[in-house]
Amino acid sequence: MRTIRSLVGGVPVDSAPGGTLTISNPARLDDTLGEAALGDEATILDAGRAARATQSAWATTPAPTRGRVVQQFGRLVEDNAEALARLITREIGKPIRESRGEVQEVVDTCNFFLSEGRRLYGQTVPSEMPDKQLFTFRVPVGVAAIVTAGNFPVAVPSWYIVPALVCGNAVVWKPAEYTPATAEAFSQLLLHAGVPTGIFSMVLADGPSTFAGLEQALEEGLVDKIGFTGSTEIGRRIGELAGRHLQTPCLELGGKNPLVVMPDADLDLAVEGALFSGFGTAGQRCTSLGTVIVHADVHDDFIERFSKATAQAPIGDPTADVLYGPMISSRFCDRFETWLELAQPHHAVLGSTGVGRIADSNPRDGFVGDPESGLFYHPTIVDGVRSDDDLYATETFGPLVGVATFESFDEAIALANGHGYGLSSSIYTSDPLSVFRFREGISAGMVSVNNSTSGAEAHLPFGGNGRSGNGSRQSGIWVLDQFTRWQAMNWDYSGHLQKAQMDVTDVDADLGFRLTE
Repeated sequence: MRTIRSLVGGVPVDSAPGGTLTISNPARLDDTLGEAALGDEATILDAGRAARATQSAWATTPAPTRGRVVQQFGRLVEDNAEALARLITREIGKPIRESRGEVQEVVDTCNFFLSEGRRLYGQTVPSEMPDKQLFTFRVPVGVAAIVTAGNFPVAVPSWYIVPALVCGNAVVWKPAEYTPATAEAFSQLLLHAGVPTGIFSMVLADGPSTFAGLEQALEEGLVDKIGFTGSTEIGRRIGELAGRHLQTPCLELGGKNPLVVMPDADLDLAVEGALFSGFGTAGQRCTSLGTVIVHADVHDDFIERFSKATAQAPIGDPTADVLYGPMISSRFCDRFETWLELAQPHHAVLGSTGVGRIADSNPRDGFVGDPESGLFYHPTIVDGVRSDDDLYATETFGPLVGVATFESFDEAIALANGHGYGLSSSIYTSDPLSVFRFREGISAGMVSVNNSTSGAEAHLPFGGNGRSGNGSRQSGIWVLDQFTRWQAMNWDYSGHLQKAQMDVTDVDADLGFRLTE
């Protein structure tokens, strides 16, 4: 069996102090990709020390040269796109079309940040004194520890790693331990793009070892920035840990993303958006649809169309043309089944020929492939969700969508915000007034109009508020504030000491002057 190892400073780690983990294709459990050799907190410390030892040299490398590395990485990803996409589909069961889109996101991110290597703009600021100039500069944070989830095993890491490297930081990356094959492929492409030895490490480890390693690395002064994508619960712990060291982490957490359907909405378009938002990647996205909030006047019509579209959607083999494939890992199955139990007697359960795991004994009409071969689950729509339901405020990581009803616009906003998450949102309407009232009232960091709650572009800020994050943003120029710090410089060439706020030339004015009528 193939063994997949951590890479510390680009060098494979032979030991497995954290044990081993066998990785199987979730769509075909008899297909084994290999065995992950897991590190521990000491592995993270070794990676942090390698990063600290080399980061300053990387920071002094001209930024356009650092951008050139990112450009080469993008070209390598593009040239290996199909192989990488197929590996993603094999390792986490993501439909192949979505996997190809995810790989393209990496290419787009590289294309954008190549040019940032020639920008990274500061400013020249006028001084209040003669013969003096003021400047601002972006300087690297230092060593960035990046911890990512496995539902987007290459796109999300690129959002952190690519700008971090362009800005002159060293990176220690801890991917999801259940996606080691994709992480290794991503790492090899990056290293072959010209990243110097020591600047980038990839550590395979479980959650407790990672947290312990980060804690020790912060104590030793090896880490200057933490980037984390994952659950709100773990994000809180990361935030507390970073706060002890006066650091602000970049936190991209969960969501309970609303999709509001106004009475003037194009219902067919809204159904199409809800179907992809709720069930794409089997509902295993931070931006997946949580609750459709439908106006009472169109509720019955919408739910009939949505339920029909969901029941008819092809589900199964992710190498085929399907809406979604399996759960991405067995670790999510038991928890998802507990979320299904949140449906109460006052709810109506729709969307498929069964609920729970798809099997010969619990079949799904029109299933593509063999349901017994993998971790496949029925799509589930729960209608009649109320604000006092546990289902309303719980992020359900899987193919489960709630539906609530509203009468007034203010009630829709209250339902969209009341759970405390604030990542993504959507409204379907033809009225510009509703669009802008929604934008003003919604707490989410991202708003879509007549579009899905899911989907990101490489040059638009990505991130949430409240239970969805600490206000940090990824992608586009906005992520530069996560991986650089502003440095101010003043240069006085007058030849004598000029004291700010004291040696300032005043302006004579006659403030008593008045116009005569």
